[in-house]
Amino acid sequence: MKARQMIPINVPIIGEEEIRLVLEVLKSGVLTSRAGSGSMVAKFEEEFAKFVDAKYAVAANSGTAALHMALLAAGIGPGDDVLVPSFTFVATAEAVVLAGARPIFVDIEPETYCIDPTKLEDALTEKTKAIIPVDLYGLPADLKPILDFAEEHDLTVIEDAAQAHGAEYNNRKIGSVSHMTCFSFYPSKNMTTGEGGMVTTNIEEYAEKLRAIRSHGEKGDTYYSVMVGHNYRMPEIPAAIGLAQLKKLPKFLKKRRENAEALTKGLKQLEPSLAKLPKEPKGRRHSWYLYTIRLPWAKAEERNRVIQRLRSEGIAATTYYQTPIHKMPPYKKYPSRNLKETEKAAQQVLSLPTHPALNKKQLNHITKATKEAIKNISYHK
Repeated sequence: MKARQMIPINVPIIGEEEIRLVLEVLKSGVLTSRAGSGSMVAKFEEEFAKFVDAKYAVAANSGTAALHMALLAAGIGPGDDVLVPSFTFVATAEAVVLAGARPIFVDIEPETYCIDPTKLEDALTEKTKAIIPVDLYGLPADLKPILDFAEEHDLTVIEDAAQAHGAEYNNRKIGSVSHMTCFSFYPSKNMTTGEGGMVTTNIEEYAEKLRAIRSHGEKGDTYYSVMVGHNYRMPEIPAAIGLAQLKKLPKFLKKRRENAEALTKGLKQLEPSLAKLPKEPKGRRHSWYLYTIRLPWAKAEERNRVIQRLRSEGIAATTYYQTPIHKMPPYKKYPSRNLKETEKAAQQVLSLPTHPALNKKQLNHITKATKEAIKNISYHK
């Protein structure tokens, strides 16, 4: 009997356009620039800034580097506190620690899984200097109250949009709303460069600092450091891939939305007591990096059984994130403020594929298998 081919949770879609631009770089002989702004990098930054409607875009060699650069550009360092969600990928808090600051973990909204703006006041300390809201699964955090809170308390908002390329908040592209916004181009993301990141901002001072930080604190190609920096430059080959991917991103996003709508149509027959489907709050436009559902009846064991059943059916369902950051050994020592929604979500959510490579047959299989798994395991729990 032939084994069923696994439908991946996400997959990079690479074509002839990427190959052509990579060959162009290889033939040029210029693989990177000391200042981090070679021909392809500069073009990629320019086009990405246009796409998100930001004044400046500064490329980096990873999304984590982008977060770290943004924190350093904002002057965050030892003795400072940064408000972050715990229900996210570890890089969000990791970058804070790398900057020498202390992450303060804040609970999430139960419907969106994004940081809860109403919980910021309780987490605020005299040393708080910044907030990092995360646009989880591709859905923007509720940025207006976060930015209002930040203005009131003189805080910098560094948005973690690693999963939200093309998302929108109140008809503005993510990347143009917060003081700084950080993107990742890891292979699983809505667009990829293989590895890579980007920081966008409308503030010239931040842009200048970001450019220096990514190349050892140097101002231009001068061998003269004006501040302490890192080697966070993006090479030319990833930038070439990014240029080609960026042109395809609108089509990718359109297909992701169509796939998410197909999943919703197929799964809405389930009672809300069995499965809560993702929604778009008013004013927030999802990029559908992941299609995440919640099993309100489940503990982690039952949720994991549903995932195992789906994998046995050739569907690479998974959980983002089954261990919140505040429960990981390196981060247990940092303050956490009543994270009951975070801990509950970590036991009940699971994500399904919604990437552009899915076809109608696969979508039908995902919805059918998901309904059967949820009904069967909830009945026998």
